[in-house]
Amino acid sequence: MRDEVDELVEAWARERSDLDLGPVSVFSRISRLAHHVDRARRHAFTTHDIESWEFDVLAALRRAGEPYELSPGRLLRETLVTSGTMTNRVDRLAMRGLVERHPDPSDRRGVLVRLTPEGKDAVDGAFAALLDAERELLTGFTEEDQDALAGLLRRLLVPFAS
Repeated sequence: MRDEVDELVEAWARERSDLDLGPVSVFSRISRLAHHVDRARRHAFTTHDIESWEFDVLAALRRAGEPYELSPGRLLRETLVTSGTMTNRVDRLAMRGLVERHPDPSDRRGVLVRLTPEGKDAVDGAFAALLDAERELLTGFTEEDQDALAGLLRRLLVPFAS
């Protein structure tokens, strides 16, 4: 089985036979796959009237478990954005009725961001749609193939973990 990356690598090999092109065959495929996954994610989220960034925040709150709330600082760590960006995102989600701010009982100056029932419904629907889309992308892979691929990708990602 051949793909467009095989052609790309062959072209580079003709032009730069002095280079080891192994990384290109791996990362060009990852890059192309990321494009397809991103498109599937956007479609899954759009069908539930949320954007990718909204899903990231809502999903972090949903994963926290009942009462589905986190401090803004914890949301920053979960979503890897700046505090100014998070403030803007929480404001926009609150305006849409997907989250609420509540006083933090353990810190008089602090707040907690809590998922509303509407927010929970939105993220649950979008997550189910995302899983369907991702399952479709993995058609043709056995469970063992998926486990092996996940293991290889984990090995690639571990050095970047903070």
